[in-house]
Amino acid sequence: MTEFNPIKPTEAYLSDPLIDIFLDELWSNRGLSKNTLSAYRTDICHFERWALGAGFSLVDVTQTLIREYLDTRFTQGFARTSSARLVSSLRRFYGFLLVHKRIDIDPIAQIKSPKLARKLPDSLSEADVDNLLNEPNLDSPIECRDKAMLELLYATGLRVTELVSLTMEQLSLRQGLVRVVGKGDKERLVPLGELAVAEVEHYLVAARGELLKQKMSDVLFPSNRGKMMTRQTFWHRIKLYALRAGINTDLSPHTLRHAFATHLLNHGADLRVVQLLLGHSDLSTTQIYTHVAKARLSQLHSEHHPRG
Repeated sequence: MTEFNPIKPTEAYLSDPLIDIFLDELWSNRGLSKNTLSAYRTDICHFERWALGAGFSLVDVTQTLIREYLDTRFTQGFARTSSARLVSSLRRFYGFLLVHKRIDIDPIAQIKSPKLARKLPDSLSEADVDNLLNEPNLDSPIECRDKAMLELLYATGLRVTELVSLTMEQLSLRQGLVRVVGKGDKERLVPLGELAVAEVEHYLVAARGELLKQKMSDVLFPSNRGKMMTRQTFWHRIKLYALRAGINTDLSPHTLRHAFATHLLNHGADLRVVQLLLGHSDLSTTQIYTHVAKARLSQLHSEHHPRG
């Protein structure tokens, strides 16, 4: 086992400049979000601090050292999902170093990512969605905005980050479409539906101007200070309405996105259509929803079939 002398939080630590070069290339070539780049930085820097304590720089790391680090995380009770993300971050980082000839051997090439249980996403019943969407008070400018956001979110399956960053020019109410810039700066057109169009139209007339307080902004759903809302703020708004509506499901920021996909499949939508609407580059990412739909079909069969 490699001798390890951990760097204490109070000790000076400057990350290797190679990490910044790597992240700059990801940003310019891949168009990854700030959250994704931050996750890469966190993973690699945590590993670097550990490696430095063992007497290794990032370019000197061996396969054995990485395995020891993963073993240490396991004994410390880190979740498999966290370690899987770490392996993915290191795999991409060391692939970058290999391509740019900063290392001769990829130390993580032979290391497999921890196996993860296939977890079905939490969703809401159609009745719960109705209750949630009917909870905001339209007499309040903030809740009128939230109502429009919730309707749009459920109608389109957008990611919360995509929703809060929407601008006026991305929306076409006449055509009933929203142009979404998703992961990797990929654009997709998503239909809104009549109810979402009506709610957004009402919000634009009744509430947006009051929220902006005569400020000029292209943000479709500004905060009470007239600026772009954070995804965390909207997440707290969702939890508020769920509490008021008496919804006990364990919600996540993507709950309405999951409900959008699940309910479409339950009503007969094609999986590839759902894939395009969600903006998934790989169909396998969308296929997890088929398990949800199949479970619902099985339940309906047992409840209604005479021999179920």
